[in-house]
Amino acid sequence: MIHLDAQSISTLVDTPTAVRHIGAVLRSGYDPERDSARLFSSLPDGEFLIMPTAAGRYCGTKVLTLAPSNPSRGLPKIQGMYVLFDADTLAPLATLDGVELTLIRTPSVTTLAVSHLLERRRPHRDGRSSVGRLVVFGTGPQAHRHIDAFAAVFTLEDIVVVGRTQDKAHRFIDARPEGGRIRAGSASDVAGADLVLCATSSATPLFSSDLVSDETVVAAIGSHGFDARELDPTLVRRSHVYVEARASALREGGNLIPARTIDEWKSRPLPNIADLVNGDAFIPEVGPLVYNGIGMSWEDVVVASHCFEVASSRTPSTL
Repeated sequence: MIHLDAQSISTLVDTPTAVRHIGAVLRSGYDPERDSARLFSSLPDGEFLIMPTAAGRYCGTKVLTLAPSNPSRGLPKIQGMYVLFDADTLAPLATLDGVELTLIRTPSVTTLAVSHLLERRRPHRDGRSSVGRLVVFGTGPQAHRHIDAFAAVFTLEDIVVVGRTQDKAHRFIDARPEGGRIRAGSASDVAGADLVLCATSSATPLFSSDLVSDETVVAAIGSHGFDARELDPTLVRRSHVYVEARASALREGGNLIPARTIDEWKSRPLPNIADLVNGDAFIPEVGPLVYNGIGMSWEDVVVASHCFEVASSRTPSTL
């Protein structure tokens, strides 16, 4: 077995590569609806999150711990490892840093989904969708990584960061390389935004539906569970909604359940990311578009297996 720490993983895969591999798996016929459900187990000071699955030649599981009180102690809220196995022999092949793996695959999946939505809405420049204004809610690692991922694939002209406090937003901006293209803002900046990213743990909606134009794409990826509420239910009802998978969205999508009952959602077409990638999802020219992601196990095994294959092809001195 080999172990790939966070630094190693960052040298083995980047966003465009991860986006290509995830898209290729979906185009090859993989159905995200068959992915294994995530497992939660309570702990005295938090919980385990266990994500097993199989896809193609590999299977694996991610084991994370979620400790809500850790940030106040200067420790990470989320920690964990990924274990990759051979799907045929079930022999363990590698362990990977679980947090870094998540920080690569989540923005890559969001970017893949959003790219298909933006293709219908935004003009292209040199083969890239042009985003006039990106509004980012959140100042944590996922917010950082999503901006990096979007910048690798889209042309970003104006980036607005909305933090829980202005101080958090300014510290976030100070750590970024964009210079004058990034600034601190507020929920009011959603008015006129081309793309809105929600990367928070909020239990209440971050902005009013009234601020969202009919041309806006919204990606909500920060929260899971029925007590999570990044989006206004009114916005969800007036938007065309796209998800990673219907089953996981209705099982854990706190943004969706308040807007409609489970039966109502089941009676409506809810395109998943495979539908988007394969051109089977209807994308209207007018009306808000919402992508809701919660993170799925099959995405981890796709990125982890790519890292393993690249690492295995290199000599030990280059790892």
